[in-house]
Amino acid sequence: MAVNEEIRAKRVRLIDSEGRQMGVFSRDKALEIARDQELDLVEVAPHANPPVCRLLDYGKFKYQLEKKRKRTRKKHTSDTLKEIRLSYQIGDHDLQIKARKVQQFLKEGHRVKLSIRFRGRENIYKEEGKHILERVIKEVESVGRAESAPSISGRRMEQYLVPK
Repeated sequence: MAVNEEIRAKRVRLIDSEGRQMGVFSRDKALEIARDQELDLVEVAPHANPPVCRLLDYGKFKYQLEKKRKRTRKKHTSDTLKEIRLSYQIGDHDLQIKARKVQQFLKEGHRVKLSIRFRGRENIYKEEGKHILERVIKEVESVGRAESAPSISGRRMEQYLVPK
């Protein structure tokens, strides 16, 4: 975004601080108008013919853009993915603790990935792994739901949960 002397176009379409179109002026005349009103000349549509420039307080404009960007970033926390690793031979109490952690993540708005890794000969216990995932889903069904069925890729079984 070009500001004041950085604008290279010879003629510009000028818009005042209230958003009304003032007309087409030479760049020097537009800069003079901006200085008279103690504002900056900011190029908002450089590819238009002629380029569109606006009179505004550039420092204030940048501050408002930054505030808006921070606000939208704050709303995107649900995009984060949390992973909980389980074992097919996990104990009941350990499973309850993991389920509570999953509930906490879902309440905060995060997606959760449950994963079980099978090592060596443990590959024959994939059914037990599915039962473990089903138990966790039953525990957290009040705050979340399964996004899809468990998927098996190689030695890993994974399932994604999303908040309700």
